[in-house]
Amino acid sequence: MKKFIISAICVMAMASCQTQQTLYSWYDSEDATYTYTKRGTEETLTKAMAQYEKVISKQKGLRKVVPPGVNAEYGYLLYKAGKKEEGLTLLRAEIKAYPESEKFISRIINQLEK
Repeated sequence: MKKFIISAICVMAMASCQTQQTLYSWYDSEDATYTYTKRGTEETLTKAMAQYEKVISKQKGLRKVVPPGVNAEYGYLLYKAGKKEEGLTLLRAEIKAYPESEKFISRIINQLEK
């Protein structure tokens, strides 16, 4: 009986040590965005855009979808960089992926299209 209890405790302890997979893969995009926001150089913009592209194209998280806000942030950066149609497309993709963002993102789209 003692062996059974000890075995059960060991199994539960081992099971609790298992790491959980995250819902989304961010690939350090928040660091790149922070650096771009802080410095605002062409180099930091390019790095931030590359990170967003990686987050969008190589999603390894549990949900296998782009994290909330990434399409919108990347779309806005593209728009500011002169790639207006690509930017607007990504802003609309944010609404499609996360319908609850429609009110906010629609306002941004309306202001950009003016």
